[in-house]
Amino acid sequence: MNYRHAYHAGNIGDVLKHAVLARLITYFQRKEKPFRIIDTHAGIGSYDLSSEETQKTGEWQDGIGKVLTTPMPDNVAELLAPWLDTVRAANPGDDLRYYPGSPALARQLMRPNDRLTLTELHPLDFKKLAALFAGDHQVKTIHLDGWLALNSFLPPKEKRGLVIIDPAFEVTDEFDRMATAVIKGWRKFSTGTFACWYPLKDISGLFHFHDALIQAGVRDVLTLELKVGKSGPDTAMLGSGMTLINPPYTLASEMELVLPWLADVLHKGPGAGWRVEQLVAE
Repeated sequence: MNYRHAYHAGNIGDVLKHAVLARLITYFQRKEKPFRIIDTHAGIGSYDLSSEETQKTGEWQDGIGKVLTTPMPDNVAELLAPWLDTVRAANPGDDLRYYPGSPALARQLMRPNDRLTLTELHPLDFKKLAALFAGDHQVKTIHLDGWLALNSFLPPKEKRGLVIIDPAFEVTDEFDRMATAVIKGWRKFSTGTFACWYPLKDISGLFHFHDALIQAGVRDVLTLELKVGKSGPDTAMLGSGMTLINPPYTLASEMELVLPWLADVLHKGPGAGWRVEQLVAE
């Protein structure tokens, strides 16, 4: 699977990822103390939906495109507002052209004393990422493999932190690499929040990832899933999930409101649905 961000900006995977990310940042801001956000696979930061890459797939039309044009209940609208207000701010006109990726979304929501660390390995993507945040003293961009960099960033000096892990899933052992990095990171920063995104295609790999966390003794693990249909190793991605370590205590109940609405709005056929499960207790 090729999940280079530029080809899939604003799709159903981003819907889950960014709805959750915005809730995480909002929760962190309940306390005045600053915190750091670390994004291990940052991409280019923000995306032009009229670009050749996004036009080639058009996946945003079945993702953010539908979310923005479908009326939603007040309780769902309130929970999605931090994310969707950022999208709307990037598109002051009537047309949806620009989509803020995780770095741009995080930067928009951050307070003046919060910090953002971004790593990206792809040379062209890193060049665009660095240009986007050039001169921004709250953001540090690093041209490095996120798997190698993560361990050196932890614990952050702020002692409060959120780690976003969103690899490309271009190699078959990505779940193994994610398990190794997350477990090492958690052992250095056991109070941090780790948010791992993945496509729901390699179910065996996902099982081994979860089992590795359990065997390592990781506590307080929450799993979220959003599916618009049934996908497998040889089909298009029709669902994605997130596994979170030390999530806010409010997140599960928030997603039990948001995910049913998203699954209904974005569904494409049999297999559509959602899941919120506490994989490991606190």
